[in-house]
Formats: sequence, structure tokens, C-alpha cells
Amino acid sequence: MLNKAEMLELVNNRSTRWSDHLGRFRARVREPGVIVEGKLARAAGLTLEAVGCEAAVGSRCMIEGSDGIQVEAEVVGFADKRLFLMPTSKLNGIMPNARVIPMRIGSRVLAGEALLGRVIDGAGNPLDGRGPLHCEDQVRLEAEIINPLARQPIFEPLDVGVRAINSLLTVGRGQRIGLFAGSGVGKSSLLAMMTRFTKADVTVVGLIGERGREVKEFVEDNLGAEGLSRSVVVTTPADCTPLMRIHGAWVATSIAEYFRDQGKSVLLLMDSLTRFAQAQREIGLAIGEPPATKGYPPSVFAKLPQLVERAGTGISGNGSITAFYTVLAEGDHENDPIVDAARAILDGHIMLSRSIAESGIYPPIDVESSVSRSMIRVTSSQHQKSAQRLREIYSYYVRHRDLMTVGAYQPGADTKLDRAVRLWPDIQAFLAQSMGESVSLEQSITQLDDLLSRDDPSSSANMENPGQVLPENQQQGT
Repeated sequence: MLNKAEMLELVNNRSTRWSDHLGRFRARVREPGVIVEGKLARAAGLTLEAVGCEAAVGSRCMIEGSDGIQVEAEVVGFADKRLFLMPTSKLNGIMPNARVIPMRIGSRVLAGEALLGRVIDGAGNPLDGRGPLHCEDQVRLEAEIINPLARQPIFEPLDVGVRAINSLLTVGRGQRIGLFAGSGVGKSSLLAMMTRFTKADVTVVGLIGERGREVKEFVEDNLGAEGLSRSVVVTTPADCTPLMRIHGAWVATSIAEYFRDQGKSVLLLMDSLTRFAQAQREIGLAIGEPPATKGYPPSVFAKLPQLVERAGTGISGNGSITAFYTVLAEGDHENDPIVDAARAILDGHIMLSRSIAESGIYPPIDVESSVSRSMIRVTSSQHQKSAQRLREIYSYYVRHRDLMTVGAYQPGADTKLDRAVRLWPDIQAFLAQSMGESVSLEQSITQLDDLLSRDDPSSSANMENPGQVLPENQQQGT
């Protein structure tokens, strides 16, 4: 019979052995190659909850359903001992208590010259029926942040082939520009023009959350065989899961970064940034994040700069990413929260006006509301003066248009307004451009100076023909 002291010592020894055993077991579990599986505890809407396993936020898990069905999911959050997962595809065939297997492989995508001319989805799988991708390199979806002091400055203009942008909103190579407009105003069409006309080594197109039928139209009609040969198209249409729509934006940006780091000049076109934000809103609300502005949770406004800041110029010796993002202004409201947030983090914005589009002028760029913050660094002082002069004439006419509408305008009463009225037909023709017409940067500047030369009161041409307009080949699209 053990006394009390011996009994206490025996209990302590057993407790110590169990603690040692548990410690060795935990150490073994954490060893590389050992995976602790869990099970699916709950599936509600877009969110899955797993218990019994551990995985980092952003890592992948494989869920095994009935009949050998496997669904890949990403860890988007956790609470207590539960993991919140978001599937990359549909959940058909997934049952309660399904096996959840954490994956050691992180989120990566294939990258290389073999991507040129290909169309892929948000997981990097080819969609064009031309066989598998043969790429030797892989890149992470979320790259390391570049030290802002290590970035090269923007010092070189980029020719986008659109006269109004080249002359009045000149873009710098490595700049990030937003195309803001309501639905059906022409964002995608303007983006297609710049896809064909912009001079870049590689073009990466991200079609995020748009209509599925537009993908083939964009590839065949806008890019064409020649444009596609130097392009990579990443598409995640509206019927994809929110996670795949977000991955589409990350994949397009990662591929653009890969070519930039090889010293190439990259053009990144993303349509649209709003769909990316809406996908993140769906995920945030599904995992219980509180809504903030217009139903958007705080994570949306954290993800936007994380995506946009990855574009731009690289470190010394690398290339650059010139990025154009379309932004949908819901209800044509310029103070939409995504519009307001994107305008603050981009290097410029081009506003498209529905009223200008309805007047028959394309592209319907609102000159007054648009700005390129890098224009002053990539243009000459004479070019800046000419652009400012035209903007002043344009703005003065728009502000006094109501006077002419009601018949209160009297020629000779306001010399500045007389000049604006005389040049208005020329300005409209200058801003208009057909989708098939390309106007180089040099041509745009020359035509701008030629237009403003008609503003000289001493010019005999102005005195004899004050209603003179641009030549016929410069009026296409009016």
C-alpha cells in the first residue's frame, strides 16, 4: 500500500511522462511533410468552416467529397479553433464531415515566355484549348513590397494612340491611371483602343468579373492575332466564385511583375477594379466582417492599394508596369466609395461622361474632370502650356453654354467667350476619334498646336472662316 507521498510522486512522474510524450508528438506534427487533416464542420453560403487542422491565412486546403470529388479552398480567416475557407469552384458533392487536407504548396502561378499568346483563368489553367503551359518559372500571387525609395522615377511619356489622352492627359511609362464611368459609357471600348495602339513589350489583360461573352470578343476583335502574340489574357468572368475573381487580379498583376523584373515595358489593363472590390466585399461579409461604407467592409479599402501599388516602375535595372484600371461609377455617381478610393490611390484619372457620349463624341472624355498627375514630368513646358490653354477654352465654353441655350449670348460682349465659340467645332472634332484610328503622341501634339493657332486673332484664316474644323480624316467618330 502506497503512502500519500509515494502516490503523489507516482502521479507527478506519470504527468511528466505524458507531457514529454505530448511535446514530442507536437514537435513531430510540426515537422515538414507531416499534415494534420481536419473535417468540414459547416458550409453556409460562400463560407466553409473546418475543425481539427491548422493552416495559415492565404494557404490552400483540399476538401474531399463524395465520388472522389475534390474542391480546392483558401483560408480566409479563423476564429477559435475553426478555419474559414472560401472555395475556388462550386461545392457540388461536398458532404458534412468531409476530409479537409491542408496543402504545403502556396498560391503560385506559372510564368514565362510561353504565356505570351495564351488565355488563362484565375488558377493559371489554359482556356484556349492549345494544350498545357510549358513554363519553367513560378511566381507568388502576393509579391514582396518594393521599397518606394528604390523605385525609378517616371520620366518617359507613353504613346497610347488616343489623341485626347496623348495631348491633354499625357501618360508616363510606369504610371497608374483609372478610367472612371458609369455602365455602358465606353470604358471597355477605350481600353480596347489602348490595347491595340499602346507601344509596349508585353501586354497583360485582366478581365475580372465581366460578362463571359466579352472574353472571346476582346481576344479576337480587339487584340487580334498580332496583338495576342505579345499579350497574356487572364479572365475570371462574373460566374466565377469571388475568390477566383480576386485571384484573377492577383494573377494578372503577378505575371506583369514577372515581365517587368526582366526589364520589359509592360502594359497592364484591368477591367475592372470595381469587380475586384465587389468580390472582396462578398468574402468579407461572408466571414462576418462588419460593413462600413455602402456595404463595403474595411478589408476592401485595404486590398485596393495592395493591388494597385504593385504596378508602376520597378527598381533600377528593371522595367515598368503602366497600368490602366477601369472603375465603374454606380449610378454615374462620382462619389461612389470605390471611385473615391481609387481616385486617391491612382496616379491620375480619366472621367468618361454619359452626356458627352450621348452627344455622339467618342471617346467621351470629360476634359474638365480628368487629370494626369505625371504629365508635368514627361512633357515639355510648351506642351503643358498648349494643353492648359485648350482646357481653359473648353472649360470657359462649358460654363457659359447655358447663356447660348437661352439666347442670352451676344457676340462681341465677351472676347474670351467669342474665341471659345469660334473654336468649339474644332475642339469637338479634335477630341473625337474612331476606334480604328490611331494618333501618335507626336501627331497629337502637332494637331493640338495647329488647333490653337486658329485662336490667333491676327490669323487671316480665322477672320475669313471662323467656323473652320479639322480635316475630314481627323473627324472620325463625331
